[in-house]
Amino acid sequence: MTVLVAGATGFVGRHLVPELVTRGEDVVALVRDASTYDSPAGVSVVEADLEDRENLVGVFRGVDVAYYLVHSMGEAGDFVARDRLAARNFVDAARGTSVTRVVYLSGLGGERATLSDHLKSRREVERILAEGDYDLTVLRAAIVVGAGSASFRMVQQLAARLPLMITPRWVRTECQPVAIDDVVKYLVGVLDSAETRGETFEIGGPDVLTYGEMVVRTGEMLNRPSVMIPVPILSPKLSAYWVDIVTDVPKEVAHPLILGLKTRTVVEDDRIRSLVPVELTPFDEAVQRTVA
Repeated sequence: MTVLVAGATGFVGRHLVPELVTRGEDVVALVRDASTYDSPAGVSVVEADLEDRENLVGVFRGVDVAYYLVHSMGEAGDFVARDRLAARNFVDAARGTSVTRVVYLSGLGGERATLSDHLKSRREVERILAEGDYDLTVLRAAIVVGAGSASFRMVQQLAARLPLMITPRWVRTECQPVAIDDVVKYLVGVLDSAETRGETFEIGGPDVLTYGEMVVRTGEMLNRPSVMIPVPILSPKLSAYWVDIVTDVPKEVAHPLILGLKTRTVVEDDRIRSLVPVELTPFDEAVQRTVA
């Protein structure tokens, strides 16, 4: 089976591609700049920009399954508009080709009006991708714990650098983080389950924690115990500027993520567990693997 990975140079893509190769799939990595991608042995590399419809002609020739791991946060301009354009171009380019299935990694957080622009954009991309001539499988995840994860890097650096934190109320918001290894197992596992075609699933690790608990527990594993004092006057928007000072996560990435921290991101539908069995990694173990 020929599998195309759009977003192969990203955090999740760099973990997914080698696993697909191990499975024996013929993997095509779709990247914007091939010079920045050190592809695993046996992986074909196609250079194309999803925001340019013209250069996508022929990209899906011979492809059976495609993964969509693309987002525009961290880049110049309106990331919502760019994500919308990329998704529409992807759908148009795949139409009439051999692609029978697409798998998209989206964001956890329900359908409430309180969703941040980041999570609303993820929902919009889901709707656009669903217009294609293929079966779409959507996996929604909260914070993914692993080296290279921007959201977890904020947690790790806050834990490492601030023994005492005056924090906003969003540190009490519940989240269900998931290890990158488990995300990859789900992404690969849906290929073996016909029941996951055309469906949307929520994935998460075994632990439900507040953001504050994640920071404190990460600090303990770094031997940097921390104390948090939540106060009502720090809004997510104000705390985004505070994170700019404390961490090195680019503000173009950090701000949209932080504005989404007011939304509870906990799995409410665990149907995926019976279709794709995964032995879930506890949060502490995932953190230990990451900081190692």
